[in-house]
Amino acid sequence: MHGSIFVFLKRFVEYKHNYNTWIDILEEKGLQNRKASPYQMDEVYPISELVTIMAAAARQESIPYQAFQERFGEFLVPDLLLVFKRFVNPTWRTYDMLLHIGSHMHGGIRKENDNINPPPLHVTTVGKNLLIIDYQSKRRMSGFAIGIIKGLAGYFDESDRVNVASTTEPSAERVQIRVNFL
Repeated sequence: MHGSIFVFLKRFVEYKHNYNTWIDILEEKGLQNRKASPYQMDEVYPISELVTIMAAAARQESIPYQAFQERFGEFLVPDLLLVFKRFVNPTWRTYDMLLHIGSHMHGGIRKENDNINPPPLHVTTVGKNLLIIDYQSKRRMSGFAIGIIKGLAGYFDESDRVNVASTTEPSAERVQIRVNFL
């Protein structure tokens, strides 16, 4: 998993709690080596470490893992757009971002680092107000994807006009996400 996600996760945990909570989670999960050698933006780390930290942080907040993923996804959108702005057309809004996220954002990130493998997102346009996003990943992080979609809508001040819902079991490997533009 791309190091930026770990850096943003640390920021999210510190925002919701504090630095000590981040350290406590690392120590509790046997990742104390990350105190001396913290996650770096441009490195690649095992997905298992991300899942372990997110599950512990969800328990810390007393919320389901999927809900934590979603909140984290929403939180990191401004940082993602800042760090990866070179892949984004500045005229895009939520709809265009979703149409091009796989080819531009994920595609650009893959070109820069062969070791990074964001999940493929297949976006289907169904009329002018509906997108169906097919998310398939063994990581089972569709809550994260849903959170990013909601975060994009919030970032572009379109939350009241964008409705996001999973049409399948959100913890499955293959999930369809329905995005209505009202």
